[in-house]
Amino acid sequence: MELALIRERAAAAREAARLRGRYTGRPRALSDDQVALARRMRTSGEPIAVIAKALNTSRATVYRAVADGAA
Repeated sequence: MELALIRERAAAAREAARLRGRYTGRPRALSDDQVALARRMRTSGEPIAVIAKALNTSRATVYRAVADGAA
């Protein structure tokens, strides 16, 4: 029962933060500008590894960023 109350309060706090415009959770690895740059670089033929090195992030992050716009 106590655990259920804690979960309710935590959910209410997350919802209140969301309504105030706050993001709860891990910060995004790439900004919107960086995602746009990665997409432009990819369409111009740059390899994923080069894009990842330029943005100082992992290849998996670049793959996710590029795939989000394609879907």
